[in-house]
Amino acid sequence: MFRSIFSLLLALGFAVPANGWAKVKVVASLTDFGALAREIGGDRVEVVTLASPTQDPHFVDARPSFAVDLAAADLLIYAGAELEAGWLPPLIRTANNGRILPGQPGHLNVATVVPLREVSGGSVDRSTGDVHPQGNPHTWVDPRNGLRIAVAITQRLKAIDAEGAEVYEANLRDFARRLGDKMREWKERLAPFAGTKVIVYHRSWTYFLEWAGFVEVAAIEPLPGVPPADSDVTALVEAQRGAGVKLVVAESFYPSERVRFVAERLGAKALELPAMTGADGTTGYIDLIQRIVDRVAGALE
Repeated sequence: MFRSIFSLLLALGFAVPANGWAKVKVVASLTDFGALAREIGGDRVEVVTLASPTQDPHFVDARPSFAVDLAAADLLIYAGAELEAGWLPPLIRTANNGRILPGQPGHLNVATVVPLREVSGGSVDRSTGDVHPQGNPHTWVDPRNGLRIAVAITQRLKAIDAEGAEVYEANLRDFARRLGDKMREWKERLAPFAGTKVIVYHRSWTYFLEWAGFVEVAAIEPLPGVPPADSDVTALVEAQRGAGVKLVVAESFYPSERVRFVAERLGAKALELPAMTGADGTTGYIDLIQRIVDRVAGALE
């Protein structure tokens, strides 16, 4: 009987897991959330990520295949605070999947499970840039938030797949132990540089810098998501001259010439950092934060 059912499912195009249970299908907007889902879910989950780790997550080309993935998803994980507002909502509507709608166990808005910075409220006028009145959405680069997100993923997976609860809890404990050990190591390495003044291209690093004990003094963008004019860059350099800025930080998808110009004029170091798991060859969430810490400490040592 089982063999005939197995053959029928294969004929209909369904994959039957070798372990005998149907895997929880997780779709993550960003690779970091996908990496955390794999940490917790192990071989009980099948994870698909939408945005590439080397592209600006504000601006993602919505492929038709994304809607297909969302239609089959048991759990959707996304940054929230309107980070994906320009591309994810239409895909969710097209997918027409009630399992991943707000209020369901399969809907995880990361912005609701971590403390947000820069919350302003009010309405949004996109003509003035990627303004996020609900708060800065780049939360995952703070490893404390990485743990909070992992806890939330565990809760969702247990609600969706109660039979796997013990597995998810054990995986969470293991991840929390490994991350905790690393966090102590990272803090010790960064401690000599506490108070370091940093300029960012985009306010992607607020949470990491706060956790590291650094000071974010300015952004090269005059407004989030608005490319700086020459006059903006000149004004920034004049305002920060003599302020003791040590680092000017950006991701690879932002204009490196602007970053180098500001760094050279201020006698600081220009530093390109990976902001998402998979960028710069990183293989997991802990590896991502390790790479960031290594780059930052290496630039200051």
